[in-house]
Amino acid sequence: MSRTRLLLPMFLLLSAGLLQAQTKGDALEMYRSGDYQGAVELCRQELAEAPSRLDAHAILGWSLLKLKRYQEALEAGQKAFAISRYDPRIIEIAGEALYYLGRRAESMKYLEEYAAIAPTGGRIDLVYYFMGELFIQQGKYNDADIALSTALYHSPNIADWWARLGYAREKAGDFRYALEAYNKALALNPNLADAQRGKSRVEGQAGSTGG
Repeated sequence: MSRTRLLLPMFLLLSAGLLQAQTKGDALEMYRSGDYQGAVELCRQELAEAPSRLDAHAILGWSLLKLKRYQEALEAGQKAFAISRYDPRIIEIAGEALYYLGRRAESMKYLEEYAAIAPTGGRIDLVYYFMGELFIQQGKYNDADIALSTALYHSPNIADWWARLGYAREKAGDFRYALEAYNKALALNPNLADAQRGKSRVEGQAGSTGG
């Protein structure tokens, strides 16, 4: 009987640890399977019990971004910054949320910070894509070319990104390489309207400047 009493607290502690690990894994699995609302609810439950759990903050932020609840994602990121200002996952969440909220200068600051501290991070492709879009909005088409080319180096099979690279090159007057980018977009998605229109616009100019 005494041995049972001694073992019971140990068993309960182990069970609690396993439950916490399982809960964390479940939130990530929910996110990966597309159950973003479920992941949000579970992460908030976890954070109510353990507010400093950065993994839960990250999964919460990613899930809110997927749900297009950008202000909530930004607020979640700001709470996480109080725990760790330089966690690259949280920096990216803040940059992406600010991008969609139209706060361009603030977004660029966080995106550049992520690229500096996590150049091989898991979301580096998205970071450079958003940077490219921001440069297009600023009329900095050569910078957009560099950023989008970097995004495509990491994720070369995204047709929409090739079309945006083509557009940046077209606006910079680099018609030959704009056509190359549009063609790559269409090889991945022959029905991509932006690439079809872009290709039609630059075909004549590319031929006349091809040398």
